[in-house]
Amino acid sequence: MEEVIFQTSLIAAFVAGVVALFAPCCISFLLPAYLGSVFKEKEKVLLMTLVFGLGIFIVMMPAVLGVALLSKALFIYHDVIYYIGGGVMLLSAAITFLGLKFPMPHFSAQEKATGKTDILSIFTLGIFSGITSACCAPVLIGILTLTFLSPNFIGALTIGGMYVFGMVLPLLIIAVFLSGRISRFAVLRKQIMDFKFLGKERIVTVSSLLASSIFFLAGILIIYLKAMGRLSMDSSEGFSKTITNAGNYANQIFGNGLLPNVILIVVLLIFFYIIRRKLEGGEKK
Repeated sequence: MEEVIFQTSLIAAFVAGVVALFAPCCISFLLPAYLGSVFKEKEKVLLMTLVFGLGIFIVMMPAVLGVALLSKALFIYHDVIYYIGGGVMLLSAAITFLGLKFPMPHFSAQEKATGKTDILSIFTLGIFSGITSACCAPVLIGILTLTFLSPNFIGALTIGGMYVFGMVLPLLIIAVFLSGRISRFAVLRKQIMDFKFLGKERIVTVSSLLASSIFFLAGILIIYLKAMGRLSMDSSEGFSKTITNAGNYANQIFGNGLLPNVILIVVLLIFFYIIRRKLEGGEKK
């Protein structure tokens, strides 16, 4: 039954996704965007990571399912997307430094009172991270290779979803480790300067300065590397083989049987249970 649905294992897709995260054209945007978000929203790291990951999933999943128009557009506008991504990082640097937040409904009375979590900006960064990752040739080729091996929609959806989750999991592991720890460092809350902007007093803390610096440096670096051809399709072509080879190697080790896939799913369910308990218990505890 399992072989009818999958011609490649979930473990192979998962391992390929983890490797894909470290493709130069992927991690150059995604990791700085995530780290900047961590220091910006330092008190709700797990929630922020889930929102950030959701943005990535929303963009990547259509490519997973082989939406030809989207896949073609990602290849055609590869260069433009990275320049826009660099611009988004620079904009995020300015927004973070000025302490601006996008207006949106609050989900709880506590959030409304504190206004600490800027859900929309984190989600937007997740979407742009998904776009830049999806237009990265190794990531897109790797995911299409795996999903095209699936003989049906359910197989393609599951394999592709596991691939994308493999890319997001390292961020969730970082979030579990940092949850409740960042806010304990009093130095991050230390005020550096204050000024007025648009009629309101703006306070710059160590954490907001650190976050805006990460966004700014990453934005400049992305635009520079793109202009120098370091993030081009050709320069990252070899990493496509690395991703597919990682999936094939995982298949050789674990096989394509039902049991290894079930074990992987059980382990991931336990991991999500830990995340749920942390969210219910409060990240500050």
